[in-house]
Amino acid sequence: MAADKNPVTVSNENNGSGSENSKGGKVFDEASYEKERLAKDAQAMDAMKVVAEKELSKVDTGSVGELRSPWKWVLRKRIWDFMEENDIARFPRPVHHRIPNFVGADQAARRLSELPEFRSASTIKVNPDTPQRPVRHFVLEQKKVLLTPQPRLRTGFFSTIEMKELPSLVEIKECTNSKGVVKYGTPVTLNEEYTVDLVVVGSTAVCPRTGARVGKGEGFAELEWGILSAQGNLEAKTCLVVTTVHDCQVIEDENDMPEGWALTKHDVPVDIIVTPTRVIHVFDRAPKPSGILWDLLSPQKLAAIRVLRQLKQETEDKLGVTLPSGPDELLPPVASRNNKNRKKKNNRRRKPRQQQRKGSETPPAKK
Repeated sequence: MAADKNPVTVSNENNGSGSENSKGGKVFDEASYEKERLAKDAQAMDAMKVVAEKELSKVDTGSVGELRSPWKWVLRKRIWDFMEENDIARFPRPVHHRIPNFVGADQAARRLSELPEFRSASTIKVNPDTPQRPVRHFVLEQKKVLLTPQPRLRTGFFSTIEMKELPSLVEIKECTNSKGVVKYGTPVTLNEEYTVDLVVVGSTAVCPRTGARVGKGEGFAELEWGILSAQGNLEAKTCLVVTTVHDCQVIEDENDMPEGWALTKHDVPVDIIVTPTRVIHVFDRAPKPSGILWDLLSPQKLAAIRVLRQLKQETEDKLGVTLPSGPDELLPPVASRNNKNRKKKNNRRRKPRQQQRKGSETPPAKK
C-alpha cells in the first residue's frame, strides 16, 4: 500500500474503522474495547495519584528513608505542573501521572525519523504512550517492524505490526493506537527469536549529560528492557535508546536537578534526545543494566504480570535456585482482558527459541 505521508495528529477522535480483523475473521468490538481500556486507565491513574501523594508527602516531611528515588517524584511534579501551567501539554490532559503529550510531538517524531540510527534500524520498539504515536507512524511508514508492548504489560507481552503483512486497505493511522495494536498486531511470546535494533521511550524529564531519564513512575520501560535483554532480543551494551520530549523536559543544568538525585541500578539511560527543535547526543551516558534485577521486583508486580512469572519460573528451573524478590509496593490495577475476537497469527520470520535457552539471565549469543 502507499504509505501515508503525514504523521497522525493525536486527538480524542476515534480513528479506528471497520468491524473485521486484519484477516477478515471475527468482528473486533472496538466500542467495548475502548470502554474497558478507558475504565482501566482511569483506575490506574487514580492509584498512581495515591502513590504520588504518599511519596511526595514523605519528601515534604523529610521522611525519605523508604524511597529509592524521592528526587524523581519532585521532578515529575515540577515538569507536569510546568507543562500544564504554560499550555505545553496536549491531549490527554491533565498530563500528571502520564508520559506527557506535548506541543510539537509530531515535529520531534519527524526529526527522529530522519536520523541515520532510525533509518538503518529494521525492528524498532516504541512505547505505547500518546506522544510517541507519531513515532510509531514513521516506523510503519518506513516499512519497518514495529514492536510495541501491551499497555502496562497487562494483556500480554509485546505485539508486532508490519504494514506489508496487512490488507492493502488498512491505513497506518489505524495501527498506531492501542486499538490498532489489538486489531492488527501479531502477539509475541516470551521465547521467540527476533532482534530489536532501536528502542524509543517516552519520558517526563531527561538529562542531556548523563542520559538519566524519569518516566511516569511505574517502571515498565525498565522491565521491558530487562526482559528483552535477558532473553537475548537486544544487546544491552550496544542497543541505542532514544526519547522524544519537549524542550522544557530537558534538564540542561544539573543544578536544576532535585537534591540527592542519582540513578538506581535498574534505570535505563538514553543515548539520544530528540525535541521539536534539536537532536542531542549523550556523550557521557550512564551505564545500562542488563537482565531482570529480581531483588528490586516487588511481589505485587510479579503477581500482576504473567510474563514475569513465566520468566522467573523458567530461570529458577534452569538454575536450580530460588530468585530473590524486592520490597512491597502499591500497584495500579491491571486489566484482565480476554480478547476472544483476536485470532492468533503466525509470523514466519520468527521461530521459538531452543528449549535450552529458555530463562537465561544473560543474553545468549545469537546464532
